[in-house]
Amino acid sequence: MNIETARLILRRPVLADVPKLFEFLGDAEAMRYTHADGSLRACRRRIAVHEWCRRCTGYAPWTIGMKTDGRIIGWGGLYDDPFEPGWGVEIGYYFHPSTWGRGYATELAIACTALADHVLRLPEIRAFARPENAASRRVLAKAGFEMVRFVPETGRLLYQRGRQHQSSVV
Repeated sequence: MNIETARLILRRPVLADVPKLFEFLGDAEAMRYTHADGSLRACRRRIAVHEWCRRCTGYAPWTIGMKTDGRIIGWGGLYDDPFEPGWGVEIGYYFHPSTWGRGYATELAIACTALADHVLRLPEIRAFARPENAASRRVLAKAGFEMVRFVPETGRLLYQRGRQHQSSVV
């Protein structure tokens, strides 16, 4: 399922996306708060594993493109992390550094929470952020997540958001 927001197109990744995604998913500085892929092959594998998970669960990270010109600027969405399992459904987002600070992560996070609440009807979703990653922590707060606790074994803060029910108008 593709989703459009005010400025973004969220679509399933295809193999041809990998070189553009690797520009930031493989950049140690851009990915300093998370995992950087060490090679184009590792990036391709990560995306392929998540796509396999999509076939099982119905959701996985999308390639994020600009609505205006289709340019790939990010990768993210809802997923059950196949590389660090056991945390439940999470939201993750990774953007090209040239796009940071423009509200795209918040736009993605809000689209993901709407999908989780109204389509997938998930009881809760989680997220992680490094304590020093103030920008990501702000994104999660804007999307309605609350910090639960620090997880020492990961060095990250665990966030959680329960399902928001639509109020009915009579």
